[in-house]
Amino acid sequence: MQDIGIYKLSLREILRPDSGVITLLAVSSVVVISVVAFKNLVLVASEDGVYDLKGLPFVSIWPFFTKRYDFMMSNFKKTGKKIFRFRLMQHRIVAVAGESARKVFFNEKGLDLEEGYGVLMGGKPKMHDIQVETADMKDLSTVTKQLVHLLRKERLAEILPSLFDDVHRRMEDWGEEGTINPFKEIYELVFQMTIRLASCRELSEDKEAIAQLEKLFWNLEKSATPLALLFPWFPGSAVRAKKDATQKLYNLLAGYVEIRRNAPEPNLDAIDVLIAAGDSTEAIVGFVLGVVFAGFINTGMNVCWNLLYLGNNPEWKSKVALEIQALIETHTDPQSSEPLHKRLSSIPPDTWEDSMPALDAVIRETLRIVTTTTLLRRNLGRDIEIDGASIKTGDFLVYPLADVHHDPGIYPDPLMFDPGRYDEDRAEGKNVNMGFVGWGAGRHPCVGMRVAKLEIKLVLALIISGYDWSMVDAVGNVPSELPQPDRNDIHQSRPIGEPCFLKFRRVVK
Repeated sequence: MQDIGIYKLSLREILRPDSGVITLLAVSSVVVISVVAFKNLVLVASEDGVYDLKGLPFVSIWPFFTKRYDFMMSNFKKTGKKIFRFRLMQHRIVAVAGESARKVFFNEKGLDLEEGYGVLMGGKPKMHDIQVETADMKDLSTVTKQLVHLLRKERLAEILPSLFDDVHRRMEDWGEEGTINPFKEIYELVFQMTIRLASCRELSEDKEAIAQLEKLFWNLEKSATPLALLFPWFPGSAVRAKKDATQKLYNLLAGYVEIRRNAPEPNLDAIDVLIAAGDSTEAIVGFVLGVVFAGFINTGMNVCWNLLYLGNNPEWKSKVALEIQALIETHTDPQSSEPLHKRLSSIPPDTWEDSMPALDAVIRETLRIVTTTTLLRRNLGRDIEIDGASIKTGDFLVYPLADVHHDPGIYPDPLMFDPGRYDEDRAEGKNVNMGFVGWGAGRHPCVGMRVAKLEIKLVLALIISGYDWSMVDAVGNVPSELPQPDRNDIHQSRPIGEPCFLKFRRVVK
């Protein structure tokens, strides 16, 4: 067997106050033993040629939770191979990269998404945490069909004016000019739209309830600490915070479900559609929680980075602005005195989806650069083989998107923002099997892709057409270079270093 290096991990990082390990010290001597074992953390080649990350499991996998991008990419670099393994308590996790692994990862029937994220990610609200039974909740395939039904084009056309009205009201709070933190205010816009699409009018128009919901969702996201995931049975502060947030979310949403149950007339809101389908309050709340949690964080992140990249690229900012203006002129009365958001709301959903090639390229390029998360699956089917290594039933399989999205062999100068790389004469990524998987692929395409793209386009259209804006730093100066996303920030990918802001002035009402 061959040692190929030590995975560096500082004691200061392990024991910093917000890591949760201090709490664990009071219960177990694991961390003390771990410090002694640092020098023994090595990648060792096994008989099948796959490198295993050896050492005390608690230490070896800690960076998987705290600095996942660095953990994945550094270990692939150390091995020089496209596969390595490590253990999470009793679980075996296999990290894979490369085209052949990508084919299996996205197409193998037995690889389960829910199990993968449920154990390795956390954060998502679970009804059983608060002793709420959801036995009548449909299986994932049926829930997916219900979501597709709710997001069909006819319903989107009906709800589009309400979405624009909601976002317009929120943006009115910004004033005529000023500075906003996109990673706060933009997230609020996306959260507002997602609530409108997934729940009911009464909730989406209750500003106080929306603010409370958003705060609770972020509390859930923060509760997914390494300690809580490694030791879910330990009653630490993160576990208590998750249970508390889940209970409050359930109580709040259940109240609005009952409001709609007792309404004199049903409407086309999502909750009403689910009530008409015979779903219980528990099932409906679970559905709404799942849709909102899956939707607003990633979509909000993408809107923010689209704005930052466009703000740093006048050529593509101008292309997108001209494209939006052409749609307004084509689908609305040029002489209309209606406000901008009303005119935009009259553009059909089909047009938003199919007639914006410049903005589609910008969204795709932003997603490719920024979204470098590690995707998670668990093998619930037969044993499978990837590059000569066996993935046994019960194993977890993890795949980093950076493997394909930042591959210079597929995308030359991969960190450069260049939407033109998708033009027909270049078509980067098109001739590679699954050369772009930002919206899922194979057996696991993103069910919410259509609505996520729509939300991104609505916000960008309102800002690009209605405001003169630029990116600035904390003191109002234009930064010398575009900030880079924190690739270890699993949920938000906020900029590394000093925060950045959008300075705006309203030019069209």
